[in-house]
Amino acid sequence: MDSIKGTELLDQIHSSDDVSKLHPNQLKQLADEVRMDMINAVSQTGGHLGAGLGVVELTVALHHVFDMPKDRLIWDVGHQCYPHKILTGRRDRMRTIRQGGGLAGFTKRKESEYDPFGAGHSSTSISAGLGMAVARDLAEGDNNVIAVIGDGSMSAGMAYEAMNNAGALKSRLIVILNDNDMSIAPPVGAMSAYLARLLSSRSYLNIRDFAKNIVKRFPRTISEKAKRAEEYARGMATGGTLFEELGFYYVGPVDGHNLEHLLPVLENVRDAGEGPVLIHVVTQKGKGYKYAEEANDKYHGVSKFNVVTGAQSKSTPKAPSYTNVFAKALIAEAEKDDKIVAITAAMPSGTGLDKFGAAFPDRCYDVGIAEQHAVTFAAGMATEGYKPYVTIYSTFLQRAYDQVVHDVAVQNLPVRFAIDRAGLVGADGPTHAGSFDITYLASLPNFVVMAAADEKELMHMVATANSINDRPSAVRYPRGEGIGMPLPDAGTPLEIGKGRIIEKGKNIAILSLGTRLHEALAAAESLKAHGLTTTVADARFAKPLDVEMIRNLALEHDVLVTIEEGAIGGFGSHVLDYLSNEGLLENGLKVRTLKLPDIFQDQDSPDIMYEQAGLCAKDIVEVSLKALRRNDTSSSSVGKI
Repeated sequence: MDSIKGTELLDQIHSSDDVSKLHPNQLKQLADEVRMDMINAVSQTGGHLGAGLGVVELTVALHHVFDMPKDRLIWDVGHQCYPHKILTGRRDRMRTIRQGGGLAGFTKRKESEYDPFGAGHSSTSISAGLGMAVARDLAEGDNNVIAVIGDGSMSAGMAYEAMNNAGALKSRLIVILNDNDMSIAPPVGAMSAYLARLLSSRSYLNIRDFAKNIVKRFPRTISEKAKRAEEYARGMATGGTLFEELGFYYVGPVDGHNLEHLLPVLENVRDAGEGPVLIHVVTQKGKGYKYAEEANDKYHGVSKFNVVTGAQSKSTPKAPSYTNVFAKALIAEAEKDDKIVAITAAMPSGTGLDKFGAAFPDRCYDVGIAEQHAVTFAAGMATEGYKPYVTIYSTFLQRAYDQVVHDVAVQNLPVRFAIDRAGLVGADGPTHAGSFDITYLASLPNFVVMAAADEKELMHMVATANSINDRPSAVRYPRGEGIGMPLPDAGTPLEIGKGRIIEKGKNIAILSLGTRLHEALAAAESLKAHGLTTTVADARFAKPLDVEMIRNLALEHDVLVTIEEGAIGGFGSHVLDYLSNEGLLENGLKVRTLKLPDIFQDQDSPDIMYEQAGLCAKDIVEVSLKALRRNDTSSSSVGKI
């Protein structure tokens, strides 16, 4: 790539090996250049900014001290992996990040040998790292395994499950706790840096091992007390007692932006040799870019922005986002019903619950990155007569599926699930796509599963969920803007399991679930050019099905096409099951189900992704004509979408 002014040292870096060959005195300059390059790149593409800026020095230090990719480096979530990508041969593609055919916004195994584990969800790094460490031990290898995890990700139980297991197995594993919210760390200064360096040094560890061997000769009670005394003494000095109890040797806190403090600690731990170690590193989100430092919440994920002013480019919305409409609808219901409470898992602004929380601070709960807890917490509230709305992205709700089944569905508790980011999500790619929620929820007995065709329908479905007091329910809605429907002050409850006919025809029936309804209407318009009239219906409910409406569509049309923004096994499968069991496929009816393809789609713009998935008006037309054995499917005969 062309050199950017001020990146002369970075221009010489093409792999991790190049970083390891630098003199330690050069690393500060390299970190400054990486930070400059990252800001420049993300300003042109958008993406995750604050977290990556916070780990620039840590990333440079890790690649200098360790032997990558032989040593395995795992970034939890991956929001902070941009500096890592720049240093590992991907700098020339950074301006393609999160775009079609470009670099992924997270670590991705097939993208680089320097990405040993893909991550789009949090709190997986320690488990994956322990698996790699144990595999290394079984193969009698000698490489290091390093997992970098943020303090926010440590709110998830999976991280502690992994640490507990690591402490018991005693495999050599290095965990770096990136504390960028100062939620754990005491002040970091010269004394803590000295202690961290001392406690991680070979001389201290040799003395510690010598003392352990002597103490072992004493009776067990004395030996155990001596061990506890040493651990608690270090815990009092450094604050790491919790991690010691889990079986980790704790080092820190260390200033994550001070390379003179970081390098000796990483080198000491690299050479220590035995057991799991946790290094507590304190960093600042957005470090080195004042706008990100001053408002790290707004600069966690950014659109394109002006580097000089920090101003992000935002298109003028044509309609409110579905997320904001959900917030409006829930607030309207909560104003009438003081039993409504809202729960999110570390995504208050992403789910619109920041607005609900501002209106009802005592009825809004952010439980941290703990989706499993969020669901069972809601189930507990439901047993006491409250009306919890668990508001979570579709992809993240997958993490709590066992709790959805056992703690909610089996007990038939009226927990309401508000499922944001349902369907394809564009730049975040396959890890964040809401592809599977129809399938995994509609298979559960007694569940009511709704999908909003537009923002007005979403308001009605929020009100509908509030009226369901005898079983669990869910409403799914996509990322992005609505279509501009006028909105009521509050929603009106719908009749459970009843769809609606939008347009009436004779030849073809299109049964839509969710926001592909406007594509169904465009397809119906295009089919007129072929002398065909089309009935367009909005199913509204994936469960229970409107069997009366489906029966009529089947009996009155030659072709029935279902369309949904979900994977195989969802709405279309349920419709087919009903038609088959009722014998409605035996009289020449042609049924076609349009759904997401059975692949994990790479990132692109949502419009392109839906086109690739075959869920646009032209696809409905083509499928309908083929079902009727008509060959006139040229693009000229298909109306504009």
